[in-house]
Amino acid sequence: MNWSNEKILKIAMEQSAFDANCSAEDFLCEKNVIAISKPSENARKYLKLPHACNLISYGKNIVATISDEYREIVENYINRFAVEHCFETPNMHVLNDAFEKHGFRVCFMAEYFLPDLNVLAALPCDFELKLLKPEDFANLYLPEWSNALCEKRKHLDILCVGAFDGQKLVGLAGCSADCDSMWQIGIDVLPEYRQKGIASALTSRLAIETLERGKVPFYCCAWSNIKSARNAIKSGFRPAWVEMTVKPANEVNEMNKKNYELRMKENSEFRIRNSERRRGGRIANCELRGILWERKKENILFLTEC
Repeated sequence: MNWSNEKILKIAMEQSAFDANCSAEDFLCEKNVIAISKPSENARKYLKLPHACNLISYGKNIVATISDEYREIVENYINRFAVEHCFETPNMHVLNDAFEKHGFRVCFMAEYFLPDLNVLAALPCDFELKLLKPEDFANLYLPEWSNALCEKRKHLDILCVGAFDGQKLVGLAGCSADCDSMWQIGIDVLPEYRQKGIASALTSRLAIETLERGKVPFYCCAWSNIKSARNAIKSGFRPAWVEMTVKPANEVNEMNKKNYELRMKENSEFRIRNSERRRGGRIANCELRGILWERKKENILFLTEC
């Protein structure tokens, strides 16, 4: 397929139109547009439709896809503030406060990136890159690869590129066939292998592989995720559109609870690893100095002089 930036953007807008139950031309209007949210076979497969409220902007205006009962709330909001200010605090609180009365809260705020063919190129790194098909990554649905692969939607994961240090997988970029025309890229790199150019090498290579298969690659992150946004830009992607989604308050609360529990688990594991490293370092140091005394008591190793 002969690609151009214009064609890539057109396909993205057409997909957003399926998601929002509107026309692609609506994103180019000078005025804001209200559309009634409905389920669609052509929408991104992970979307839970219909939306109570989802705001989409490609820069010119806002297309709000909503449940009709909330039309007045949303219409008043998007016409009260400038486009860019509708997606940020403190203005966002106006929308959140209005929806909280109906059992909803503002939840997701995300920035979406598309490849810029003027800068997209396969970037190098010092590790071997391998193209992986579904049968190759079937056993990789592990916590360390949770951005590249989605265990809840395994059937959508279609292509990966892995970075290897010998036989060890140290980085993984994966794309999911979220819709017929566009594949979403996710990336993970093991902590000890970061800052080595692996993420951008994997992301750019997978973007090129996706285009060669006739699909548009896209990349999404929260705009507060500076590391991810930097990787997108370094890999040849540029900001294309933004979205802000209202979800039921109970779902938001459950997400916050799960995120808190995950963070506590990560912190606990981090403390254990650090403790083991410090303990191992003290033992090694004492052995070198020749003054290590070991005494077992109730199966605990005591260091009596370090």
